[in-house]
Amino acid sequence: MKLIATALVAATALIATNAMANADLAKKSNCLACHTVDKKLVGPAYQDVAKKYAGDKGAEAKLIEKVKKGGSGVWGTIPMPPNSPTVKDEDIKTLVRWILSGAK
Repeated sequence: MKLIATALVAATALIATNAMANADLAKKSNCLACHTVDKKLVGPAYQDVAKKYAGDKGAEAKLIEKVKKGGSGVWGTIPMPPNSPTVKDEDIKTLVRWILSGAK
């Protein structure tokens, strides 16, 4: 029982650490200039993005391309600028996975 409790504490700490790291990556990548986790700013809230694409098996690839190349029309008329090559591909993938998880 003690081992299970220790594992749960460790897993919770790891999840919290990953969430903080991903939020820091979003800040470093300038994503938070237009997005927040739970409220629309210039672009949609990350939680709204997660809800919109829940169950869409192609969402990750779609959003990776959108973050790289930019786009408009899905969330309104304000375009999202391209983020490549200023944000590395592996960082974009990490950010998209975090966003699709509800930015938790």
